[in-house]
Amino acid sequence: MTQRSDITIAPFKGIWPRIHESAFIAPGCRIIGDVEIGPDASIWYNCVIRADINHIRIGARSNVQDGSVIHCDSPKPSRPAGFPTLIGDDVLIGHMAMIHGCVLEDRAFVGMGAVVMDGARVSSDAMLAAGALLSPGKVIPPRELWVGRPAAFSRTLNDQQLAAMQDGVARYVTNGRLHREALEG
Repeated sequence: MTQRSDITIAPFKGIWPRIHESAFIAPGCRIIGDVEIGPDASIWYNCVIRADINHIRIGARSNVQDGSVIHCDSPKPSRPAGFPTLIGDDVLIGHMAMIHGCVLEDRAFVGMGAVVMDGARVSSDAMLAAGALLSPGKVIPPRELWVGRPAAFSRTLNDQQLAAMQDGVARYVTNGRLHREALEG
């Protein structure tokens, strides 16, 4: 187990997390097992990413904001592969989100306090609103905003909203670098 600056990076069943050297991992994070974190990704304060029963992948420039939890679902006779958690590139995950056994495609957005459940999918350029719950197996198509508990279609996202999401990705890459410098200095 590695412990530095109140960060836990631990193996499970002999599999260590693999974290790109340019990724920012904030103090308080717990990253366990078969996890891969890509270049310029940022995992913010007090997040838990636990890949003990399946694998978790987090792509380049994606960010997981403070207090979020990411887990996966184990293989079962009816689902031999179970549900790993697959997070693409340039994904924004808001504070205190719960991401479990699902797919967040490139440029997806999950709002603060939202829940994405087993087998669900947030497509590229789609958004799950703050506080929403995406039920097991549901799919948000590209460019759609879904809201509520359970989540349902609200409206189509326009080009300006999609550009704002990508501006947010760029800001988090820069902010991750600034936090790393502040913590190291």
